[in-house]
Amino acid sequence: MINLIKRLVEENFNEIVKIRRHLHKYPELSFHEHKTSAYIKSILTKWDIPFTDGIAETGVVVVLKGKNPDIKTVALRADFDALPIQEETDLAYGSVNQGVMHACGHDAHTASMLGALKVLHYLQLEWEGSIKFIFQPAEEQLPGGAQQMIKEGVLKSPNVETIIGQHVFPDMEVGKVGFRVGKYMASTDEVHIVVKGKGGHAALPQQYNNPLIVGARLILELDSFFNQYKDAPSVFAIGFIEGAGSTNVIPDRVSLKGTLRVMDEDLRKEFHSQLLAISEGISKEYNMVIDFDIRKGYPCLINDKKITEESISFAKKYLGEENVIELPVRMTAEDFSYYSQIIPSCFYRLGVRNEVKGIINGLHTSKFNIDEESLKIGMGLMAYLAIKN
Repeated sequence: MINLIKRLVEENFNEIVKIRRHLHKYPELSFHEHKTSAYIKSILTKWDIPFTDGIAETGVVVVLKGKNPDIKTVALRADFDALPIQEETDLAYGSVNQGVMHACGHDAHTASMLGALKVLHYLQLEWEGSIKFIFQPAEEQLPGGAQQMIKEGVLKSPNVETIIGQHVFPDMEVGKVGFRVGKYMASTDEVHIVVKGKGGHAALPQQYNNPLIVGARLILELDSFFNQYKDAPSVFAIGFIEGAGSTNVIPDRVSLKGTLRVMDEDLRKEFHSQLLAISEGISKEYNMVIDFDIRKGYPCLINDKKITEESISFAKKYLGEENVIELPVRMTAEDFSYYSQIIPSCFYRLGVRNEVKGIINGLHTSKFNIDEESLKIGMGLMAYLAIKN
């Protein structure tokens, strides 16, 4: 079966590269992927593969049935939204949409899964069960497309028992893939804070209540609090501060924005309570209103032990043991985590780096690119994992 899949991958590789390049050239932002969705459907129509659309507005789902289709249903998922980044590559197929770029590899995710779908469609009489292909919008922006597709029943009819996701990884050389059993990626929450004081002339301190002092105090107190939890993987950082004053003008308010990332859902709840308590204490101390808004984002991503260990074993058979590595935890977040909170899941990484070709730039950067040879592994391994799990 491995040799058969690899042969079909080679036969279809050029087409999948063209698909990836088209997607890369015409990126669309989260919740606006109408042309991307239409393009995916046009490919499926050309291949004479039925689909269901309109899930989370632009999502597309395909169900392939093998022998004994009712014995199990495995899902594969690929996201297809892009980022608000101006591309700065010299690629002939670089983005033509101003300020929008596939800087996170979702074009490769979708092309790889289309390749896996075509391979498995050809081999439909060679495997058992059913495979659901979930083409998902809006991974990059809260509340995320995964959550919406789940609400609209994407894991039902037929009921999905296992789901597998793949993500490009520019830190890892092409030819390799990476897995991690258990907790892998962090939850992500946005923190939006407005400190409301009383502005005035800087030379007349008796007439104002300076929100900048309170904002600074709040940052330091929160930083000190999180220093107690260095042994528990977590991140709290303020990345934005704005107080529209001047050298001799104290503003009425200060805005702060930041991120909270945690690897444990119980600890996440505790942190929420502690953040609000610290804010309330400082508010009372300075007699100043602090609006402290925690916007809850994606949960922790947890890779099921059984499914992930089995997938590691299958990946070693497909690629060779030396090409399958163990990954460290990441404090980045992924809305695939919503699936992982519901059913046994495996989310793994696909190496796309090639230093000889100068393909070395990170995710979410204007020069990000992939070695397209990785698409062979992307489509082939997805296909193999889908029929073996």
